[in-house]
Amino acid sequence: MKRSGFVAIVGRPNTGKSTLTNALVGTKVAITSSKPQTTRHTIRGIVNTEESQIILVDTPGIHRPRTLLGERLNELVRAAYADVEVIAMCLPADEECGTGDQFICHELSASYKTKRIALLTKIDTIPKAELPGKLIEVSELAKKSGFEWDEIVPVSALTGEQLAVVINVLSGALPEGGMLYLDGEVTDEPQDIMVAELIREAALEGVRDELPHSIAVMVEEIVPRTSGKKITDVRAFIYVERPSQKSIVIGTGGARLKDVGTRARKAIEAYLGTPIFLDLHVKVAKEWQSDPKALNRLGW
Repeated sequence: MKRSGFVAIVGRPNTGKSTLTNALVGTKVAITSSKPQTTRHTIRGIVNTEESQIILVDTPGIHRPRTLLGERLNELVRAAYADVEVIAMCLPADEECGTGDQFICHELSASYKTKRIALLTKIDTIPKAELPGKLIEVSELAKKSGFEWDEIVPVSALTGEQLAVVINVLSGALPEGGMLYLDGEVTDEPQDIMVAELIREAALEGVRDELPHSIAVMVEEIVPRTSGKKITDVRAFIYVERPSQKSIVIGTGGARLKDVGTRARKAIEAYLGTPIFLDLHVKVAKEWQSDPKALNRLGW
């Protein structure tokens, strides 16, 4: 082992940060969704190569906050990239660089001691002929904020194109050092948080645009049964902000909640490596996104 260190994956919401993190690690460590602001925690994914150990820190999307939760998520991101060796900013190839990207670059301009790498994500969504122009656009974005990227790498997490190049570039940007995690580890995410995230991922599927931000999940217990068949009992609560949202999540005759439970159970069983019994309930925590006590209770 020659190099090791932490790489913060940053960017606006929905720029492919979590999908790229999972692709680089080679397994699912972060939930993904088409809904903006899906990521609400800094998730660490570990990439081991013969030359290095790269600890990817997948972060929530930096955005203009409308709630106390939004403010805390932005603070979480800033704390993450203030304490890493490399910052990798995701910029989707199928979108123009906008004011949100410029805002993040302006913040990164102060990180002159940290290596800054631009990752042009989702290159599978544009014609190859457009790629040079997009790379120039990304380069100019940094120059407007008074710095230049150490590297710019186009990549597609969906097709795998350039993933090996990204790993080599990130590895080369890290300082010399030994392993920080045991070989074979892919994440240090606490078990209850990971299970809660898998349930939230299942709950996000197919809901209206305004509802995803209002969904939070808390796992009350994960307990292996001591007798009978080998099975683990998982008890969790889905929190929403209003009774009308509770009705949406539960669905007619409980059909939607049953579907969420089925999909979440499969994902949790794959993660835990054991059959589970999922006891899932929906509760209302009024306007929890702006309630400091509720946010503290829910882990923010």
